[in-house]
Amino acid sequence: MVYHLQLDKCPAIHHGDTITDRKSVFQPHLAQVTSVDEVKMVRAYLVTNRKIASATHNIVAYRIFDESRGVWMQDCDDDGETAAGSRMLHLMEILEIKNVIVVVTRWYGGVHLGPDRFKHINNCARSILVACGMVPEKENSKSKGGKKSKSSKKK
Repeated sequence: MVYHLQLDKCPAIHHGDTITDRKSVFQPHLAQVTSVDEVKMVRAYLVTNRKIASATHNIVAYRIFDESRGVWMQDCDDDGETAAGSRMLHLMEILEIKNVIVVVTRWYGGVHLGPDRFKHINNCARSILVACGMVPEKENSKSKGGKKSKSSKKK
């Protein structure tokens, strides 16, 4: 069975700035969605771009809140980049993101990045969420630093 999507009704898609590390390139894409059908439309529309379709990975995470039922619908897809989608979804949960799909496209540059690839994927996701005003103000204003060291707590 072929599933035809009405791409003319696809939500607006925002494309973020790229991050390049050791010849690998990462680019985020974001759209506001209110249904799983809109998620499918966004994904289908993105791969109409040959450059995005030919990427090594298109990592996806989305969260939708159904007001009428009081239920969260969320899912992720690693597209072969093991655990990357779930890490992106976790970031969206922490930031309390609602009714958004984020896709991070990676073009592999031939050099293994190890755990740095997850940092780049999440930085891409976070940067487009902030740029599009999706991060609630309380989360956006928090410092970007990690945990404080013991030495900085004592005086």
